[in-house]
Amino acid sequence: MTENRGIAHLVCGRRAKWVVLVLWLVVLFLTAPLASKLTDAQDNDAASWLPGSAESTQVLQISEDFRPEQIPAVVIYARESGLTAQDKAQITQDAQQLKQLRDHGVRGAETRGPVYDRETNPRAAQILVPITMDEKGWEEIAPAVDSIRDITGKGGAGLAVHITGPGGTSADFSEAFEGIDSTLLLAAMGVVIVMLLITYRSPTLLIVPLLSVIAALFTAQAFIYLLAQHAGLTVNGQSAGILTVLVFGAGTDYALLLVARYREELRRHEDRHEAMALALHRAGPAVIASGATVVLSMLVLLAAEMNSTRGLGPVAAIGVAVALLAMMTLFPALLVICGRWIFWPAIPHFGSADPTDRGIWARTGRRIARRPRMIWGVTAVALAICSLGLIQLRAEGISNADAFTGKPDSISGQEVSATYFPAGSGDPLVIVSNQPQARQVGEAVAGTRGVVPDSLGLPPGTKPSYDGKVLFEATMTAPSDSEAAKQTVERVRDAVHAIPDADAQVGGGTAALLDMDKATAHDNELIIPLVLVVVMLILCALLRALIAPLLLIGTVILSFAAALGLSALAFRYVFDYAGESTDFPLFVFVFLVALGIDYNIFLTTRIREEAARQGTRPGVVTGLAATGAVITSAGLVLAGTFAALGTLPMVAFAEIGFAVALGIILDTFIVRSVLVTALFLDLGPKVWWPHRLSKEDGAETPAPEETTVGQRR
Repeated sequence: MTENRGIAHLVCGRRAKWVVLVLWLVVLFLTAPLASKLTDAQDNDAASWLPGSAESTQVLQISEDFRPEQIPAVVIYARESGLTAQDKAQITQDAQQLKQLRDHGVRGAETRGPVYDRETNPRAAQILVPITMDEKGWEEIAPAVDSIRDITGKGGAGLAVHITGPGGTSADFSEAFEGIDSTLLLAAMGVVIVMLLITYRSPTLLIVPLLSVIAALFTAQAFIYLLAQHAGLTVNGQSAGILTVLVFGAGTDYALLLVARYREELRRHEDRHEAMALALHRAGPAVIASGATVVLSMLVLLAAEMNSTRGLGPVAAIGVAVALLAMMTLFPALLVICGRWIFWPAIPHFGSADPTDRGIWARTGRRIARRPRMIWGVTAVALAICSLGLIQLRAEGISNADAFTGKPDSISGQEVSATYFPAGSGDPLVIVSNQPQARQVGEAVAGTRGVVPDSLGLPPGTKPSYDGKVLFEATMTAPSDSEAAKQTVERVRDAVHAIPDADAQVGGGTAALLDMDKATAHDNELIIPLVLVVVMLILCALLRALIAPLLLIGTVILSFAAALGLSALAFRYVFDYAGESTDFPLFVFVFLVALGIDYNIFLTTRIREEAARQGTRPGVVTGLAATGAVITSAGLVLAGTFAALGTLPMVAFAEIGFAVALGIILDTFIVRSVLVTALFLDLGPKVWWPHRLSKEDGAETPAPEETTVGQRR
């Protein structure tokens, strides 16, 4: 009993288990009310996503001195055959009513228009309605647009009416994010329930990990809410959604690994407390190392320039850390309290045979052991071929028109508006400069290719000057979210920056997209190597070796490239997506490396444990046989929870969910079960260099064909 005394008994001892349960009940009683407030603490305004030092962010901050932060909703009216007298009367009446509107931050008095596409026989008209973006701006944007739509109607009898522009698009994004927490919670919960039923084949056992994961999620949400309210932590819809997926996916993975080891020990020990103590003692290091890998990898995101990426780091790290804590304390305590009956109908009785002795993974390991070099070579080449799909990757950003899986009203309106008006209408450039050089700056902007020359002006409600600076706007000829518009921003910036003493800066929606692209490119170059270093150091510390960690890192990188290549092909030729967001490769890499390495940790720590008893090569076969089923189940659960991101009507989330799910499946069924196994079998004891295990005598190792799981005890 000496090896299982210590920390494990603080969780699953005869009295300690009840203490753990009571402590968690107290924690839930205190945190549940706070968890429900996390949605209210989300900050989805532009500054929460933009890089803090970017020029567009500085313009956004300066512009608040001139006017409250606002974005225009553009009401577009169009009739292809030409607007009738009745149409014009309706448009004029709508404009008058909009100028009286004050609901949900709408600044009706500053409404501009109607503006017609031409003086004679117009076919279209547009009205710009400013919407104030205060601390509740994101929450108010959809109701504000609904108020505008109540006045303008939805058209009919040949007259098309749409609400577009930044206000309309933001409202559609807001509605897409609405209910994101509940949608993802239900989707992830559904996936976990189905997979646990398949894995455990027990309707009772799935209740324990499900309750533990939900407890972890509520606790993490409450803690993050407190940090957002009192410590300045930035939480937005993206990080809140990924938090749910991570906690459910990672938490269930840890539960599956622990249950598998607990089931083994229940067959060898009559006392369930002793069995759980041994399970924690032997599986705990792997689970903790896996959790630490994810937590530290997520914290690396703090080095990002993008505010949204930097904010995701601590949110995800807290979620995984709390999930790890719950699965190492609450979950084992609940299992021990419930007793063996919780496994009904497949109860692991004391002295019963271990089914892994005859399992498919034991046979798979022995077959790979016959020709390991050929198998890992063919597998590596196949993954490399899959990675060739990277030539189809277009991670250059997604336009608003391509950002939704459907086609909301703002996108339809954007297309109609571009037919009759300059494509950049409604989302202008915002220029600030010192007042003495303002005229020269304005002439430089107006003379830049891609800018509508006569569009420069002072927006309604804007102060003429403030603290020696002026602010004005200019319309671009290209759609504001297009590559051509970004090039226009570059040209305008070059022009105004060259004016001495003007201190001119260029912002606006297009400038923000351009700055985000540059910041994301920087983050990719910085964070990806840092994550690899973190993972490498953890593997070296855990395995006390150098060759094995290098092999594992290499296999994960190959898996990442293959997953990205296959995903790019699927996005082009199956889903018909136009492209990927600029941060797509970074998020997929971080999640795949941090989470995908988990399965290699689970496998290699078990191999190392068995190698110390019977030698490396038979230890590989034994380790695969003992962990194959649980790792496969864990991979399917994690893949399923990330696939739940596809339930959201936004392409960026769907792409991340698909790519991560595909990568996890590759890790589970090919990289871990075939590639890593074959590499370890081929190299044998050398994988543990410089540890003493690398010096074992291979001649004393039983032949792989003769090795069974039962030999390990």
